[in-house]
Amino acid sequence: MRRDERGAVTAETAMVLPLLVAVAVSMVWLVTVGLAQMRATDAAREAARAIARGESPARAEALADQAAPGARVRISHRDGTVVVHVDQSVVPPEGVLGHLPGATVRADATALLEEVEEPGAEVAP
Repeated sequence: MRRDERGAVTAETAMVLPLLVAVAVSMVWLVTVGLAQMRATDAAREAARAIARGESPARAEALADQAAPGARVRISHRDGTVVVHVDQSVVPPEGVLGHLPGATVRADATALLEEVEEPGAEVAP
């Protein structure tokens, strides 16, 4: 390395380092939103299954809340099916990610309502 190029690597690193940090922070945020989307999808699916099995809407909402805490759950019935809509706001953590905008993830799940047999009813062969 020539004597007049000394410090060039340090200057280049100093210029690129903030960009690398910004990319890393953005990737962490994208992974966080992706995980929230997966939790919302799981919450909608669990609630739809519970309603389809004949469980109460309160029980279905409790199952959804276990999968995605703080999510808003809406349940509707249509033509022998149950449709569950889950919305959840994702807020970035304070500190380095605090300047990023929040996001809202949404998920829907549909399930066919199952026929519940009455206890003691005879089953046709």
